[in-house]
Amino acid sequence: MKKYFWIGFACFLFFEVANVYFIMPMPGSQRINSIGLAYFLYKFRWVFRAMFGIMIIAGLLKGNWKRKWVPVAPLLIFMGVFYLANFKMAADAMFKQPKTVVMTDALSNKVDKQRLVLGVEINGEAKAYPIQFLGYHHHVQDVVGGKRILVTYCTVCRTGRVFEPVVNGKPEQFRLVGMDHFNAMLEDQSTKSWWRQATGEAVSGKLKGQRLPEVFSNQTTLAEWLLLYPTSTIMQADPAFVQSYDSTINYENGMSRNTLTGTDTSSWKDKSWVIGIRSGTASKAYDWNRLKREKIIYDQLNSTPLILVLANDNTSFFALSIAGIEKPVLKNDTLIAGNKHFTIHGKGLDTNFNLVPIAAYQEFWHSWRTFNPGTGRYDQ
Repeated sequence: MKKYFWIGFACFLFFEVANVYFIMPMPGSQRINSIGLAYFLYKFRWVFRAMFGIMIIAGLLKGNWKRKWVPVAPLLIFMGVFYLANFKMAADAMFKQPKTVVMTDALSNKVDKQRLVLGVEINGEAKAYPIQFLGYHHHVQDVVGGKRILVTYCTVCRTGRVFEPVVNGKPEQFRLVGMDHFNAMLEDQSTKSWWRQATGEAVSGKLKGQRLPEVFSNQTTLAEWLLLYPTSTIMQADPAFVQSYDSTINYENGMSRNTLTGTDTSSWKDKSWVIGIRSGTASKAYDWNRLKREKIIYDQLNSTPLILVLANDNTSFFALSIAGIEKPVLKNDTLIAGNKHFTIHGKGLDTNFNLVPIAAYQEFWHSWRTFNPGTGRYDQ
């Protein structure tokens, strides 16, 4: 019967390692299509644990152990691995949700205005969420303009997205469960389905194929956001996690050399920055280096004429439809189309006509092409 102990021990150990391997950034784990297997192992984890546990107990009780201390060492090893896998290396144990979401106005703000934010404006209310904090928490729930929102960010993909946390018509809570193809995955509380952060799509579970409604957002510096929305409030650091936040600005400005979050400053490499835009079923990526050189790019995607513009801070960017107007030029963060003038985010300055904003995302090239298969590249 001792063999049942050793088989159960080996299988239990292998299972706990595999349960973490497929949903965390381990060597090779994020480059294989393993989401189905990862979800299966996680969903039935207690079934596997019970089965292997019974084998271990049977081997302990029925085995002829001449030296009673022999099983102690493997049991201690098992308990150590179990603790690490479930209480130290679990995604929601490493990256916790804020205990309180504190918002202040510009006068009381303590966030450096050169830091990046995801900005949201709904029904006349504007709020800014610093990537410095989102990069640790991964997702934050809040209410803007009377609408519940889920603000998300994945530093390994450099993807910022905002969604409505509504599933089947009901408000939902989420937790960080791991990652797939280097992108964060969230699990909803009700159905335990897994949702991809970059797309808002459920990729495993009962709701596979459903998508969270996306909320329009802009990525800018805080300084630029406050120029556009001076009454905006700004998320502040949660005192409970001050030591966990990135105190440098290296990640945000592309100076990080971390293997997972570092930037390649050349173009069209895995870790190069691109601006991704979707229109219907079409998608296209725009080289960040080219945008920095040209400041304004004119293009057409899915029959929609558009511009991609970079603000004077060389950091904040905006995409706008230019249907129905002359091709605008950019001057000192003002768009000029004939005798019409617009702010850089499309608001008419001397006309009631506003340009229509288009969702645009700054992210690593490997992320955009992975989650937008068949994407075009602006190489003109």
